[in-house]
Amino acid sequence: MGGGGGGGTEAFPDLGRHCEHSECNQLDFLPFNCDGCRKVFCLEHRSSKSHDCPKPDHKSRKVVVCETCSASIETTGCDEDAEKAVLEKHEKSGDCDPRKKKKKPTCAVKRCKEIVTFSNTCTCKTCQLKVCLKHRFPADHACKKSSSSAVPEGRSNNKFLIALALRNGKDCANNGRRTTPPPSNTPSVKAY
Repeated sequence: MGGGGGGGTEAFPDLGRHCEHSECNQLDFLPFNCDGCRKVFCLEHRSSKSHDCPKPDHKSRKVVVCETCSASIETTGCDEDAEKAVLEKHEKSGDCDPRKKKKKPTCAVKRCKEIVTFSNTCTCKTCQLKVCLKHRFPADHACKKSSSSAVPEGRSNNKFLIALALRNGKDCANNGRRTTPPPSNTPSVKAY
């Protein structure tokens, strides 16, 4: 099997591999192969930094964020000096402008500082304002349009009341039989 030797148990000799880190040699049933040095490692030693790989993975990519303009810059390799060099090159390139720093969108409600993202944003169906979940109801964000102006004239906003009016006293539970209504002088709900 490669430089790490076989693994497994007496019953299953081909099961798993031993970590090739000089101080580990742990039997791992889900080993990792390093793309740089082509050796086998356990979970703890799988990164090129943890096993001091002589050929760090040249395919690895990392993104660093410029603190001045919030731009994302892709780098390769895992060296901190290389990251600093890329950031310095970016700052000297003229693309780094603090005025271009993107502000994160916040809730449109006055004095609310909640940053809105795709998962916590609501768009009001009445006034089309993008607000946080705390202010999603029209009463919570001082909706510009009243609820009556959101519905075209001649249409009622409450479908339940329309359906109730169309029933003309027909009760589904009675199956066509009429019962005497309760006396109107006794309240149906007790007041305390």
